Amino acid sequence: MTPDLSTYTAHAGTGALGLQQQRVLRNTYALLALSMIPTVLGAWVGVTTGVMAAMGNGLSMVLFLVGAFGFMFAIEKTKESGTGVAVLLAFTFFMGLMLSRMLAMILGFKNGSSLIMMAFGGTAGVFFAMATLATVIKRDLSGMGKFLFVGAVVVLIAGVINVFVQSSALMLTLSVICVGLFSAFMLYDIKRVLDGGETNYISATLAIYLDIYNVFQSLLAIFGLAGGERE
Repeated sequence: MTPDLSTYTAHAGTGALGLQQQRVLRNTYALLALSMIPTVLGAWVGVTTGVMAAMGNGLSMVLFLVGAFGFMFAIEKTKESGTGVAVLLAFTFFMGLMLSRMLAMILGFKNGSSLIMMAFGGTAGVFFAMATLATVIKRDLSGMGKFLFVGAVVVLIAGVINVFVQSSALMLTLSVICVGLFSAFMLYDIKRVLDGGETNYISATLAIYLDIYNVFQSLLAIFGLAGGERE
């Protein structure tokens, strides 16, 4: 029996969708790798100049919240053009600058460099594990989005409270939760690209970058609190 035209059309459509998903994922990973350069540069500027360390907790928190949400809004507005790439890279420089305060604190430990490398290795391991898992899992994970978002809001509120409370125990607890939460976010965001739920590589890069950033920052906090050696 000869297949009808609708069968050919369905197969062609499926193939085109697969190619689009591969292209989005490839562009996302390329831009994600590029975004690490301004992040490292921003962190280096922050550690070298001490500009973030000189700020109080309240001021740095306000700067972070206003800057981060302002950049994310601008990225979403410009994501359909080349300007979106430039804004995203500027955002990653800003995030590196924001990270410099914690990096400076970690570098104050005798084993600071080792702790940073451990956090980097742990983050890379989480990323590769989640990226691999996303290609293996066949079920739809879109239902995770709401639960993950609620979890992120709760963690954000608790984090803001801890800026004023300054509890090491709460910070350690939140950091452990964040590693699990944003690892799950990473799986969810990569799977969305693979399933065709996210078709803009700039938006996809932003989401996965934030997942990686939060996992790295949380691992830094855990290693610093649990294994930092004073001079």
